Amino acid sequence: MARVLKGGVGPRLAISLAFGSSAAVMVLELVSLRLVAPYIGLTLETNTAVIGVALAAIATGAALGGIMADRVAPTVTLGPLLLLSGALVMLILPIVRWSGEAVRGGGQDLVFLVLAVALFAPAALLAAVTPMVTKLRLDSLAQTGTVVGRLSAYATVGGIVGTVLTGFLFVAHAPVSTIVLTLGGLLVAVGAFLTVVLRGARTAFKPVALALIGATLTVVAPRPCEVETAYHCARVVADPNREGGRTLYLDQLRHSYVDLNDPTYLEFGYAKNFVAAIDAKWRGDRALDVLHVGGGGMTMPRYLTATRPGSRHVVYEIDAAVVELDKTELGVRTGPELDIRVQDGRLGVRAEPADSRDLVIMDAFGGVSVPWHLTTRELIADVKRVLRPDGIYLINVIDHGPASFARAELRTLQAEFAQVAVIAAGDGSGGNFVLVASDRPLPAITVAAGMQVQDDLTQFVASAPVLTDDFAPVDQLLTPYAQ
Repeated sequence: MARVLKGGVGPRLAISLAFGSSAAVMVLELVSLRLVAPYIGLTLETNTAVIGVALAAIATGAALGGIMADRVAPTVTLGPLLLLSGALVMLILPIVRWSGEAVRGGGQDLVFLVLAVALFAPAALLAAVTPMVTKLRLDSLAQTGTVVGRLSAYATVGGIVGTVLTGFLFVAHAPVSTIVLTLGGLLVAVGAFLTVVLRGARTAFKPVALALIGATLTVVAPRPCEVETAYHCARVVADPNREGGRTLYLDQLRHSYVDLNDPTYLEFGYAKNFVAAIDAKWRGDRALDVLHVGGGGMTMPRYLTATRPGSRHVVYEIDAAVVELDKTELGVRTGPELDIRVQDGRLGVRAEPADSRDLVIMDAFGGVSVPWHLTTRELIADVKRVLRPDGIYLINVIDHGPASFARAELRTLQAEFAQVAVIAAGDGSGGNFVLVASDRPLPAITVAAGMQVQDDLTQFVASAPVLTDDFAPVDQLLTPYAQ
């Protein structure tokens, strides 16, 4: 075996190394997005930045790998390269989690910087593998194009496979820590094997020890969540000031508050504003047919079931693990009055019959923003189709500063509905905006002190754009925190 490897790398091994190293980079990139989400959120900017770091690492690794292959025999460096990359992969999770916990509530830039450094190093090492095995497979200049093209193609296929498996399989069925440790362990195993065969066991000792340290630190590192879902880091926290109070956190944000003993208790202001709009429209305890896009802790279905007996609710919640958490820790029970469907809200609205709902409530978030495809005129037109003629549409939006996103969403509502209003903080400080839309005149809405209802939106909306499926720069419009 040693003679075979020292004399060159066979075609199957070369393809396997190019394929596997590229797949590992993509797994690492996608998992890294999950690692930082509990501390800095998950926005288009976060995705773009992590992808940028990964691409920079790939470019750097490919360039340096090519240079190294020309200066040092790849059979000498290939094994240690994989071994060290695996050891560094095992260090990513504890490094990010400890830095994240140290700056929880602030210091998002520091957390991302730590991730960037931790991701860049192993990704660059892995990207250096393909030029090295390419050098080993080049027997003559006459075959250069064929060899380079074949290995580049297999490396690309490896990246595709790594992306697909991570997005559709790994993240859906395994915790992030398991994915990271498994990936690091596989790289260490392959690297150790090649190193021992080519250079002897002593050379492999230090990187293997580093990998074992990383695995140990991963086990003892702080865990930012109770449940790792396919989309979020989720946990339920008891309210020390209220016996039955529970807060559902998704990543670093409070998404829902419920009282297990009193479903009519509302903690969050936007939920109270939802109720103010609903009670103004339908006084008394009239039962309603309600469609909810976004479930969270099921605060509104609980409240409306308790205050308007006989109401029927259909909830579209994309995250199956959040629904399971609702059932196990928040006491949610499905039945004829509460039908929870694990499905993307856009697809759910599309499947609803026309003129079937009195009320549609949009309370879906990806980080601090409503997902862009749930903000557009096309989606709103579909909501209007689902609503009965006198129905109302309520949207929870978070924005600050110039509130460019909130204004654009109001402008988009105006493009479809005859009557549009907004409930927001009277001091203009931003935060939660509850947008109200209907084709029938809206009744006077009584809100809590400090809040105001605005129905003359001419000046507020001004020249804000209409959001469409072709143009919805939600992340760029949004000002997520008060400046």
